[in-house]
Amino acid sequence: MKTKKNKDYSGALSSVFAILIGLLVGLVVLILCNPAQALPGFLTILTGAFTHGMRGVGQVFYYATPIILTGLSVGFAFKTGVFNIGTPGQFIMGGFGAVYAGIMWEQLGPVHWAAALLVSILMGALWGLVPGILKAYFNVNVVISCIMMNYIGMYLVNWIVRSYKPLFNTLRNESKNVAATAVIPKMGLDKLFPGSSVNGGILIAIVVVLFIYVLLNKTVFGYELKAVGYNADAGKYAGINEKRNIVAAMMIAGAIAGLAGGLLYLAGTGKHIEIKDVLASEGFTGISVALLGLSHPIGVLFSGLFIAYLTAGGFYLQLFEFSTEIIDIIVAVIIYFSAFALIVKSFLGKIRENKAGREGGSET
Repeated sequence: MKTKKNKDYSGALSSVFAILIGLLVGLVVLILCNPAQALPGFLTILTGAFTHGMRGVGQVFYYATPIILTGLSVGFAFKTGVFNIGTPGQFIMGGFGAVYAGIMWEQLGPVHWAAALLVSILMGALWGLVPGILKAYFNVNVVISCIMMNYIGMYLVNWIVRSYKPLFNTLRNESKNVAATAVIPKMGLDKLFPGSSVNGGILIAIVVVLFIYVLLNKTVFGYELKAVGYNADAGKYAGINEKRNIVAAMMIAGAIAGLAGGLLYLAGTGKHIEIKDVLASEGFTGISVALLGLSHPIGVLFSGLFIAYLTAGGFYLQLFEFSTEIIDIIVAVIIYFSAFALIVKSFLGKIRENKAGREGGSET
């Protein structure tokens, strides 16, 4: 038990280290840009989300919803031994599936939004299935296949939306509004966070986080997934179907990322699929969320909320004549040092093991 607590502490310490370095770099950038307004601007980053009371908190939950799930997608894949860098493609395919169903299936009535989310899950799973099969049966590097699927997904969605007139708003070069029945219900959150964009999507995201936590830590299937990730040869020797588990892991990861896209585009906040040659930023932000949360489902939940908190606070930087892109710099530094944090965690782990070895030797 003692060793487990120390391990959790070292992981948390490494993440805190990445956050502190990112905030410090952000402060330095603010000082270089405008020394007179640097401190007020920095305090705005730290407290900006609360300046508008419950509305600001609701906005944090709204921004956090998609990146929690893309982070969970990446983190889940990490736990099973694959690097799912295909979240941008899975995200946009899931978003497309939700938008298509949200526009075309209006006759479904009250279950319309739930059906559209189901389509987003299936589309994301399909986009995760291809790299999974290529990895499991043809030993194709999953990073390369995921990157290829990202661009295939982006250009395929652009082409379909632009070519299929019922989906395309020619005046604004983007997809049309989904039907009112496809918008995710507020589930009472509009009363708790009045004036904000938050809806039931954050509750769905939390349920998915808890489901993945239970799947990984409390089920035989989750144990098999992690066993293959830790040591594929040992898992195979123990009778675990390695290929099946790789494919299943990528499908589940893709489904989570696809759901993230569905939750964003069905939020009813005016978000549309824009026809542009840029991969979805939410997918790449999920990588930083997973790294910061050490790929643990609960850690991913809190790291996603933290990144969203910075984003919400950053919007008020313009009051001090700063560009909101400073938040992107801070998040980028956190991404870099989140990776570095893994090195810190490994270093602390070796120190702990050496200390335990010396104590064991002295007792002998």
